[in-house]
Amino acid sequence: MKKLGLIAGGGNLPLSLANHCASADRPLFVVRLKGFSAPELARFEGADIGVAQLGRCIRELKAAGCEAVCLAGSVARPDFSKLAPDWRGLAMLPQVLMAARKGDDALLSTLVRAFEKEGFEVEGAHEVMGELTLAAGVLGAHAPTPAQIEDIERAMLVARAIGRLDVGQGAVCCEGLVLAVEAQEGTDAMLRRVAELPQAIRGTPGRPRGVLAKASKPQQERRVDLPVIGLATLQLAARAGLAGIAGEAGRTLLLDRDKVLRLADELGLFLYGAAPEGE
Repeated sequence: MKKLGLIAGGGNLPLSLANHCASADRPLFVVRLKGFSAPELARFEGADIGVAQLGRCIRELKAAGCEAVCLAGSVARPDFSKLAPDWRGLAMLPQVLMAARKGDDALLSTLVRAFEKEGFEVEGAHEVMGELTLAAGVLGAHAPTPAQIEDIERAMLVARAIGRLDVGQGAVCCEGLVLAVEAQEGTDAMLRRVAELPQAIRGTPGRPRGVLAKASKPQQERRVDLPVIGLATLQLAARAGLAGIAGEAGRTLLLDRDKVLRLADELGLFLYGAAPEGE
C-alpha cells in the first residue's frame, strides 16, 4: 500500500480522508497548509507548510517516503504579491500566475503536473476513499417530485454552463427561475444569499421550494476540486427554504454520509444523485 501524502486545505474533507487512512492502516503523512488546515490534523504525522513553499513540501513528502499525494480541502486564492515562496515556489511562480489568470481549474492542473513530474502518483479524494462519491438516484427518505426533477435539470444545466467557463460548480433554481449561481464565494455563501431573496420567488422552511444542484466542471481535472456536499450544505439549504439538493452521481463527494442522510431526513430535504452529463 503506497504511503499517501495528504496536502490538506480547509474544511472537513482532509480530516475525513486522514481518519479513513488511519482506519484502513494506510501509511499517511499530512502536509498541513498554514492558515487553512483544521487543528485536528495535528495528531497525524506531518508538517506545517506555507502554500508557496513547494520545494519544502516536496522534500518533506519524499523524506517521509510518500509515493502518492492527494490534494484536498479548500484554499482561498492568495494575494500573490504577498506570498513568501521558497526557491522552488519562486521558480514556478510565473507558471502559476499564468495559470491563475485562466481560472482555478488551470491553476490546480498546473499543481497536479508539478507533483507528477516529481514522481508522485496523484490520487483524487474519491480514489483514496471510494465511498465518498454520491450514489445515483434517491438517497434517504424523501424523493423529488416531477416538478422538482425539472428544477434539478435546469439547475444542472446552469451549473455545467458556468463550470465550462471555470466560474463555479453550483446553481439554485426554483420553479424554473434561476435564483443564484456559485462563483468565488462558494456554495455556503451562495445559499446565504438565496435565504435573503424575497419569499415570493423562493421557498421557506415552512413551505420548501427549489433545489441546489452541484456539478463538476466538464473540463476539470477530476482528481482535485470535485463538488462537495456536507452537513453545512444541508443546514444552509434548509434555511434558504430549498426542497432538496442534487449532485452528479460519481462526481460529487458526500461527506459524513450517515450523518448527512439522517439530517436530510430530519429536515425534510431530498438528496438526489443525478446522471453525469453524457450518461
